[in-house]
Amino acid sequence: MKRIAFILGTIALALAGCAMTEQAATPLPVYAAGSLREALTAIAADHEARSGQKVALTFGASGLLRQRIEQGEGALVFASADTEHPQRLAARGGWAPPQVFARNSLCALTAAHISATPDTLLATLLRPDVRLGTSTPKADPSGDYAWALFRKAEAVRPGGYALLETKALKLTGGADSPKPPAGRGTYAWVMDEGQADVFLTYCTNAVASQREVPRLKIVQVPPELQVGAAYGLTQRSDAPRAARDFVAYLLSEPGQAVLQRYGFGRP
Repeated sequence: MKRIAFILGTIALALAGCAMTEQAATPLPVYAAGSLREALTAIAADHEARSGQKVALTFGASGLLRQRIEQGEGALVFASADTEHPQRLAARGGWAPPQVFARNSLCALTAAHISATPDTLLATLLRPDVRLGTSTPKADPSGDYAWALFRKAEAVRPGGYALLETKALKLTGGADSPKPPAGRGTYAWVMDEGQADVFLTYCTNAVASQREVPRLKIVQVPPELQVGAAYGLTQRSDAPRAARDFVAYLLSEPGQAVLQRYGFGRP
């Protein structure tokens, strides 16, 4: 009887090992905000190296990704550039309440011919000859944060909100927004093509864009206009252990260190 029990136990362990190997070989579908592309790609590579679990990353505007998930696409983890979109998934049921895992802020990415400082940024944005680019509100949180900046501008310069809202060019983040060529960053490409003179985007995006197109300049948004971006993370309520392990690694000190290396703030 002991020998039979030993054999059965050995078989069970072998089957469990096969199941774990099969699970690791199946890529974990993770949907994430486009601004996380560099950082999350590095984190996924680190996670795979330490755990053996492959990760399939899908990047895009957070609002559009949420819609795709609601329409039945099989993401198991969703990392959004805000907390509203993952909260909407949680409210529908089947997703865990979101938790903030990173922070970002807005910067102005400007063409070489634009001379602006934090003190003169608002006056520059309001100039009729300056083309102002933003992402698309509702579809992409970056656009929503830009509109929040416009509302703050109203308190500094009465009438500023209406002027900024009217002139803002929604160049990225929408369902029909033109996509950059393969290998090009969205914001670097938009600015390199001369589609805007100033683009309001995340500071992490601005830094990446300047690396790609060095002649671009970055202007910090002054405190009275600054809008903080809180990034929300959620997973399916019935997600397998692989998803829970990836979320735990993203929240761990090594995962947070990678996010900081790419310019994100701690939660």
